[in-house]
Amino acid sequence: MDDLTLIIPAKNEPESLPFVLMELEKLKLNYVIVLEEKDFVTVNAIEKFKSRIIFQKNKGYGDAILLGLQNVKTKYFSIFNADGSFDPYEIDKMYKKINDNNLDILFASRYTKDASSEDDTILTYIGNKIFTLLGKIFFSLPISDILYTFVLGETSKISNLNLQAKDFSLCVELPIIAKKNNLRMADISSNEKSRIGGVKKVNEIRDGFLILLHMIKIFFKKN
Repeated sequence: MDDLTLIIPAKNEPESLPFVLMELEKLKLNYVIVLEEKDFVTVNAIEKFKSRIIFQKNKGYGDAILLGLQNVKTKYFSIFNADGSFDPYEIDKMYKKINDNNLDILFASRYTKDASSEDDTILTYIGNKIFTLLGKIFFSLPISDILYTFVLGETSKISNLNLQAKDFSLCVELPIIAKKNNLRMADISSNEKSRIGGVKKVNEIRDGFLILLHMIKIFFKKN
């Protein structure tokens, strides 16, 4: 998979990111890490790895992903979180499915057959179901897990979408704008692991409200 680069948005992940990188290097996967400039604790934790690091001038999960996307030179990219919750061994089946089915973008899902999550809470589960339903009703999205950002797609196709969200709202903006641009998409079962360490960066109430506002904004925005 030399034509695939993982984008790893990281923020204060000194406990988990070294373990993630060990797995990725064992599998010989290409990756780029995106960090805030002052995140010295994470930089120091991964100093033994020969990592390509890009520093954000701004802040935000979405901003990190979009910055990483700008720096991907391979045909494909994948968003891969730094907290250890994504399973790198699933990348191979995602890569095969996107090629075998001639897709532009593929979304991993924790809610299809044979899928699971060790990290979901009741609140995040309910919220995800609601947002996914809204995505199906108002945007005809053919995916079952709209808030899960384990994604693999064709770099040039996604780069041309002119995505704007700088925060966690990018997780809904990406599939919605991709669908509006008639990109070929599907989902695939995934088994989310518990994060390795540190604190979750998502605030369910605050970020859920921002995501809802962003969906409303996209719905009423003229094409």
